[in-house]
Amino acid sequence: MAAGHGAQLSGYIVELGVAARQSVSRLVRAPSHSRRAEARRRLARRWLGLSVATAVAIAFLMFAIDVAVIKAMPPRGDAALWPLRIFTDFGKSTYVLYALAAALIVILLMTPRLGAAAKPVLIAFGLRVQYVFFSVLFAVLLAEVFKYAIGRGRPFVGGKADAFHYSHFAGSPAFESLPSGHATTAFALAFAVSSVWRSAGPAMWTFAVLICVSRVALLAHHPSDVVAGALTGVIGAMAVRYWFAARRLAFSIGRDGAIAPLPGPPRDALKRVAREAFAP
Repeated sequence: MAAGHGAQLSGYIVELGVAARQSVSRLVRAPSHSRRAEARRRLARRWLGLSVATAVAIAFLMFAIDVAVIKAMPPRGDAALWPLRIFTDFGKSTYVLYALAAALIVILLMTPRLGAAAKPVLIAFGLRVQYVFFSVLFAVLLAEVFKYAIGRGRPFVGGKADAFHYSHFAGSPAFESLPSGHATTAFALAFAVSSVWRSAGPAMWTFAVLICVSRVALLAHHPSDVVAGALTGVIGAMAVRYWFAARRLAFSIGRDGAIAPLPGPPRDALKRVAREAFAP
């Protein structure tokens, strides 16, 4: 009996290793889509358009809006803001990434328990979760580089409202205001989730905007910081989407270079997979 259980465990571990290796190899394999050049050109045009429009908006906010808005906010630490302090943590990158990583680990652990018909369903779902995870991760890393290089002071650092207080490459939390990390996380998450599950789009974009509002209301950022964070999150998620599409993972590329999600596994199929994976 013990020998049989040991053989089962050994087989499970081997299959787990195979599943993990295949998951990595899918992501790092050479791009193969014949229309990836068209997608790359279309992506570059969209990046340029978004960047120019956002740069204009950020400049306007810095010169005309930032100081007036942060002066109008309640004092930092105001007890009445406790609901916002709780809500804003839902946009914290570490919490979002840990949750997504945990979901990926559960998916990986479930895979060896499934039969031949159920495995492709779970793999297809897992690919979409991977896309969301790497979208947030890449956007957050990008934001950290920008924060360090730009070194913009947070609201009232230095004792007064100053939209042009900088200490480049300071590496201090007090000078990591632009772009907002929470806004980057929230908008990368919103873009990624709505890219693969379009019905979730309205809820996700609303969530992202509210996270931005909370960061300004809590005097963690200026309005221009959250706009910059939104751009960073969207651009990061768009870059990862191209990476997946070029490898024919979760996305397709049209003749004009437009990237669209491939049909995902239906909800009923996922329920059957879950029942099979957790069956005794």
